[in-house]
Amino acid sequence: MLTTLWMRLGSWLGKLLLALIALGLIGWALASGWYAWQHRGPVSTQEEIPTGEAAMTRDTIQTALKIVDQHRENTRYLRDAHAKAHGCVNAEVEVLSDLNPALRQGVFAEPGKTWHAVMRLSNGNAYPQFDSIRDARGMAIKLLDVPGAQLMPSQQGRTEQDFVMFNHPNFFVSDVAEYRQNIGAQADGKKVMAFFPSWNPKDWQVRHLFIALATLSPAPASPTQTTYFSVSPYKFGSVNAKFRVAPDPERCPAYTLPEQNQALPNFLRQALTRQLSTDRVPACFVLQIQRQNANRYMPIEDTSIEWQTSDAPFETVARINVPAQDFDTPRQNLTCDNLSFNPWHGIEAHRPIGGINRLRKAVYESVSEYRHSRNAEQ
Repeated sequence: MLTTLWMRLGSWLGKLLLALIALGLIGWALASGWYAWQHRGPVSTQEEIPTGEAAMTRDTIQTALKIVDQHRENTRYLRDAHAKAHGCVNAEVEVLSDLNPALRQGVFAEPGKTWHAVMRLSNGNAYPQFDSIRDARGMAIKLLDVPGAQLMPSQQGRTEQDFVMFNHPNFFVSDVAEYRQNIGAQADGKKVMAFFPSWNPKDWQVRHLFIALATLSPAPASPTQTTYFSVSPYKFGSVNAKFRVAPDPERCPAYTLPEQNQALPNFLRQALTRQLSTDRVPACFVLQIQRQNANRYMPIEDTSIEWQTSDAPFETVARINVPAQDFDTPRQNLTCDNLSFNPWHGIEAHRPIGGINRLRKAVYESVSEYRHSRNAEQ
């Protein structure tokens, strides 16, 4: 009797499980179909500024300054993001000598041209934490002695071109409205509300939560072994494009980094020091662009959408060499802390576009001015 009952119960549970799996697959297929239908080309090649963006930007600036105050370390004011640097190193960015004429734009207009640059490698968090903690990893490159008018009228003396990137191809927010809501929740210590702002499931940002979790990746063995993406689009001459910097180890001497003690708080800085300063081995990267194909779903106003390489491949425009050097000194670290990297430090040929870049223009400038003025008072 009991055996028969258990067999029937097991059979019923098995059928229920199969039914649930089938419903899940159907739901997944419907959701995938709906997503594909909603996210298909063609797309605009022009910026589309939503109503109220200026007010949302002002709110975001105040939140960013609040974060700077919250995460003040001892007597210094830090960045509102990417506060912890692994180091600022000197680099050379060499434009390909045989670069395709269509790609000869802006700072890449002269084949074979070598730009001297400063590269900052960092963790993404607004507060310095152990490198072993899951986090975004950033790279910012500043080309020096770049001729031509700067994008920002107040920065005409800079003669720079900045490229700001981190280690994931898309962002965990779509636009300025989402960014304001997300950063506001985090600043108030309500991290759950960053992606679930209300009880209404229509407001839940589950896909963006998964992007954020993917961005907060385990630490690499070294900052030189990571690929970095611009995430947001820029002008590239007359077209729109995104940037990527990827390791190019085949162009550098063969090197195996000794295993690092990842329990140490700053092991990524130590890995960088070991390669460049102790072992005197350079690091090599390629700088690439991905041109927008407006017939595919490659929008410029939604940074949560990854531009697929099947729609437009990345094309190498320059090679980056980071020579052996001694960079981890008190003087250079202070200089590194005082540097400002901003995608709007640059020339018209590489103008940042899209909502997140428009937001960056205001936020980066305000935070930089705020922390530098406060640090100067110390």
